[in-house]
Amino acid sequence: MTGFDKVLVANRGEIAVRVMRACEELGIDTVAVYSEADKHGGHVRYADEAYNVGPARAADSYLDHDAIIDAAQQADADAIHPGYGFLAENATFAGKVEEAEGVQWIGPSSGAMERLGEKTKARQIMDGADVPIVPGTTDPVQESDEVVEFGEEYGFPVAIKAEGGGGGRGMKVVRSADEAEDQLESAQREGEAYFDNDSVYLERYLENPRHIEVQIVADEHGNVRHLGERDCSLQRRHQKVIEEGPSSALSDALREQIGEAARRGVDEANYTNAGTVEFLVEEDMDREDGEVLGPDTNFYFLEVNTRIQVEHCVTEEITGIDIVKWQIRVAQGDEITFDQDDVEIDGHAMEFRINAENAADDFAPATGGTLETYDPPGGVGVRMDDALRQGDDLVTDYDSMIAKLIVSGETREEVIERGKRALGEFDIEGIVTVIPFHRLMLDDEAFVTGTHTTKYLDNELDPERIDEAQEQWGTEQAAPSDDEEDVTEREFTVEVNGKRFDVELEERGAPAIDVDAAAGSSGGSQPRPDQAGPSDDDGGSADISADGTTVTAEMQGTILDVNVEEGDEVDAGDVLLVLEAMKMENDIVAEAGGTVSEVAVGEGDSVDMGDLLVVIE
Repeated sequence: MTGFDKVLVANRGEIAVRVMRACEELGIDTVAVYSEADKHGGHVRYADEAYNVGPARAADSYLDHDAIIDAAQQADADAIHPGYGFLAENATFAGKVEEAEGVQWIGPSSGAMERLGEKTKARQIMDGADVPIVPGTTDPVQESDEVVEFGEEYGFPVAIKAEGGGGGRGMKVVRSADEAEDQLESAQREGEAYFDNDSVYLERYLENPRHIEVQIVADEHGNVRHLGERDCSLQRRHQKVIEEGPSSALSDALREQIGEAARRGVDEANYTNAGTVEFLVEEDMDREDGEVLGPDTNFYFLEVNTRIQVEHCVTEEITGIDIVKWQIRVAQGDEITFDQDDVEIDGHAMEFRINAENAADDFAPATGGTLETYDPPGGVGVRMDDALRQGDDLVTDYDSMIAKLIVSGETREEVIERGKRALGEFDIEGIVTVIPFHRLMLDDEAFVTGTHTTKYLDNELDPERIDEAQEQWGTEQAAPSDDEEDVTEREFTVEVNGKRFDVELEERGAPAIDVDAAAGSSGGSQPRPDQAGPSDDDGGSADISADGTTVTAEMQGTILDVNVEEGDEVDAGDVLLVLEAMKMENDIVAEAGGTVSEVAVGEGDSVDMGDLLVVIE
């Protein structure tokens, strides 16, 4: 098989740029796709070509199978790389790419993705490969009675997990029998909303686990390699915050056991390309500082991520292996050129996710802003993966992560000190970020000694310490000035030799120009030739006026469920709607009782912060 000449990256932001950089070093041209919200995005600037695939709503752009494949074919791209998130673990999309004329899929086969993406199938495969699995069901669960019976047999709490879930999405914890019915329905609803699959299964819920994951890469010639482990135990609501490698908690003997288990599992699944096998390791809560977990420690298979991981950079820094390049090479049919014994772990590395969130406000995502200052750190052992630049506006339609800071050094202690230095150098103004939280953690005793578990942030860390860190080191979202003169922007999109360029003209002190009314003129943002233009986003605020108490959205998100209709009587505390935001379900409750007079949204609608949801009289 010959090498690729051009690759379309079906993603946005820093991961899209990361993949494009690997392509450039391999002599491969790149194609970006972008939504209307991302027309000025960093990944669009970096790519050789760019195609508009729809409006801001991800379902109408980045998740549109046909639009992505059509863009690849129009660009004459040889392959599609999905990055992570969006369509990266969608077996249906992978299958469509495999069937598309002239386009290859950079990732595991759609069959392997389906086998390992559904958790009950994955558990069966791992069990067959003699990989330890948490006690649980191997068939989907449909009735709450099954949850209760499982809890009585293995003990509460019980975890209900969506078949296609991950990162805490679609997972609910049942702590007693009377919670079973509500939590089962919620898990099924999340599974349907996130993954088009309401099938769920059960596992014994581990109270104090460490989250250890093993990076693997496998080719079509029967070679399977693991690249060591990463410790992702510092999590908030099952979302990783800081990742590091290798784990300071594992003995070499336990490390080898877990790595070999990962290799056996993916080999059993006939898996190729890059992936990550995740495990839960039972922590010894009496373990002292400096003591490690021995080979008799229990560890259990959790799931396989059939894609590149956010934290793959950690492994790259301690092994010197470019995982994204190997993804591309394997997809081209190349054979892995290194043996397992050639993989050496050199030093230590940590990754800090730089999210546009206010940790002191329950990690609420920023609602907008402009990067008035963006001056990232540098120096020995400091890597930045990003796409934004100073002056860019924050796009709030998607995930809140704006950059990744990766710090490496000879020892974990050096990495912690280097991380303090790098985070202190990181100068961002105009939007709020979690940098103060990261700086706090590098002085936190539990994290520094490596005795934290996945429950530490949610159950043990004093929130007042986060408030103090935010006050000491934080920046806030810039407020717009009331006396700023009106600025009218006119945008032009031109193409020269296949390269997309955006040209902006500003007119100050003039009324806005209705470029939409000037159809056919040179004004306005025009789609790339032969591309379908974006349709109107059907999300957004509702224009409803009514007397009574208004319930509005506290954050941008998607309506998963509407529990009330006009005319319903509600009491204070009743759940009116379920809003998904930042990969979590949020119950929207009535603050006071009354009669529902208006319901402004429906299931599946996208809403912005402040949008009207319900009116109660």
